[in-house]
Amino acid sequence: MIDRTAMMESIIVACPGFAPTFDAFLTEWADETELPYYLALGDFSRYLITLLENDQRDELATAFDMIEQLHIDGDRYVREAATIGILENLQNSNLHRRTEPDQFLGFLRPVSLKFWHKVTDFWENGTIITDD
Repeated sequence: MIDRTAMMESIIVACPGFAPTFDAFLTEWADETELPYYLALGDFSRYLITLLENDQRDELATAFDMIEQLHIDGDRYVREAATIGILENLQNSNLHRRTEPDQFLGFLRPVSLKFWHKVTDFWENGTIITDD
């Protein structure tokens, strides 16, 4: 089972270009007993948007394979973080300058795609996101 620490390790393995940003995050929050991982996931989402802007399809494919694994093998916190901390941020049109959220659809794997649609349904219809 992937826990929150392993989640961040998985992100760095899949996207080593994100490591400097995560290192800066660790430095900034070094005095905290519990790290605010959702802030790091926001940074990661912006990183993925930059990959999309630069048409770095191979790294995006690797990233979305990893996001799928977070949804499948993650503990409850990790599964929720993959949905709310990553997918929901990717859907935030305010974070996109030259891209659109739906451009990520082709990279989503089956379980992640299901949760992508759950996030959409939440914002469009108020349907609560469940882990089923």
